Amino acid sequence: MASERFPISLLDRSRTRAGEEPGLALRASVRRAQRAEVLGFHRFWVAEHHAVPGIASGHPPTLMAAVAAATRSIRVGSGGVMVPNHRPLLVAEQALMLEALFPGRIDLGLGRSLGFTKPVRAALGVEGYSPEDFARDLTAVLAFLHGTGPVTAMPPLPAPPGIHVLATGSGLGVAARLGLPVVVGGPVLFGDLRGLSEYRSAYRPSPAWPEPRVTISLEVMIAGTAERARELLLPEAVALAESRTTGSFGPLRRVGTAEADGLPQKVRSAVGHHLDQAVHGTQAQVRAELGDLIRRTGAAEVLASTSTFDHDALAAADAALADLAA
Repeated sequence: MASERFPISLLDRSRTRAGEEPGLALRASVRRAQRAEVLGFHRFWVAEHHAVPGIASGHPPTLMAAVAAATRSIRVGSGGVMVPNHRPLLVAEQALMLEALFPGRIDLGLGRSLGFTKPVRAALGVEGYSPEDFARDLTAVLAFLHGTGPVTAMPPLPAPPGIHVLATGSGLGVAARLGLPVVVGGPVLFGDLRGLSEYRSAYRPSPAWPEPRVTISLEVMIAGTAERARELLLPEAVALAESRTTGSFGPLRRVGTAEADGLPQKVRSAVGHHLDQAVHGTQAQVRAELGDLIRRTGAAEVLASTSTFDHDALAAADAALADLAA
């Protein structure tokens, strides 16, 4: 429907860009959050990646504090803190500190991804991490947040920030058992939705979340034409595709259609796969496709992770997306 609107939030991964100092990406994230607040987005989440040349954000709480201090009302969260890299007490206390400083505005998104490469995993001191490990640590974080842990996480709060689980596969089952909302993305959105059905049927209500809740996360790009929207997604798609052959996820660089078409077949195939899992086109096309996805998945919210090389084009895409936000 032409007037259909959805709850929409932004996930910003502080993407570095060729020709720019990496630290500029963090300041760009803060400026983008300020624009997002003016545009009316519900949440602004930041990411955790380590030793990845294309991403400047390695510690979400630090960037969350900067974003929250530079804004007034938009919710600020992690998309997410990777639990294998941190002790549960530290995760809880960092979230409690942020909530104490910025009451009612903090979301704690938690995931279980390990480092991008073996050297990064070794540097982090984490090699293996099972679903059972994730369930154990999530349970511990919850206990510390709510004052029922073996020690008191500081500062104790009557209303601690809520947890959102970045989930795929077994993570959906863990979230269901603990009565937590989930953020899902990737192939699960476009294929078999059994995992979401099982999450809902197995869900155990919790005081904070009496009902199951699903947020869908995916790349979204709006431009004046479908061709231009696709072109704006190419820098991210090419960087991701090249990382699968080089092992390094690099900074965004300007990539046009002609250059993308001239890439090796294996890389072109990976680029096409990425574009197939993104929602892109004119505002009307994106509205229709997001509406279909929300109806298929029963999602309560869209978390859009949009990246492109051109700062002005990204700002324009955010403004166009905000027109679809409820």
